[in-house]
Amino acid sequence: MPDKEIILVGGGGHCRSCIDVIEESGQYKIAGIVERPGTDKSLKILGYSVIGYDTDLLKLRLKYDNAVITVGQIQSNRIRLSLFAQLKKLNFNLPVIISPVAHVSKNAFIDEGSFVMHHAIINAGATIGKNCIINSKCLIEHDVIVKDHSHISTAAVVNGDCVVGRNCFIGSNATIVNSCNVPDCSFVRADSLFSKESV
Repeated sequence: MPDKEIILVGGGGHCRSCIDVIEESGQYKIAGIVERPGTDKSLKILGYSVIGYDTDLLKLRLKYDNAVITVGQIQSNRIRLSLFAQLKKLNFNLPVIISPVAHVSKNAFIDEGSFVMHHAIINAGATIGKNCIINSKCLIEHDVIVKDHSHISTAAVVNGDCVVGRNCFIGSNATIVNSCNVPDCSFVRADSLFSKESV
């Protein structure tokens, strides 16, 4: 068991998937969950206790160096943005977490706080920004750029040479056609096709 502890900020459904990835990777020991004020502290998520609220992050920083945001992103990434800013201000280490059953090319780059879920593929030359979710079974093809705070959902396909802007949401099973630029703050619906004509 690793001696490096990490706190998980956010205790919803996405957190449960993140727990599974962290446990499988063996890189960190989960110290507990940080939740919204008012959440019942007797609550356990897959066996892990709520050890504090968002308002306790300063106090928790005195004990823990590592944190990861485990709040999901569908309608808005406002909460993830706010938490990322708080954690950075408190100088937490925000590691990249990669499932051991994902494939990440040695020629790809992933920035801090990003999470790569089970069976995702990130191919050669791809760049993933800060605080991104690369969800289960999605495909990030060669030379793609996914900018900060974006979520590529389950089984989505981002084809080669695309740029996905900041704060974007790409829905499940959506396909981004080769060499497209997806503007900042875009919401691409599940099962849709995004092409140059979509802009």
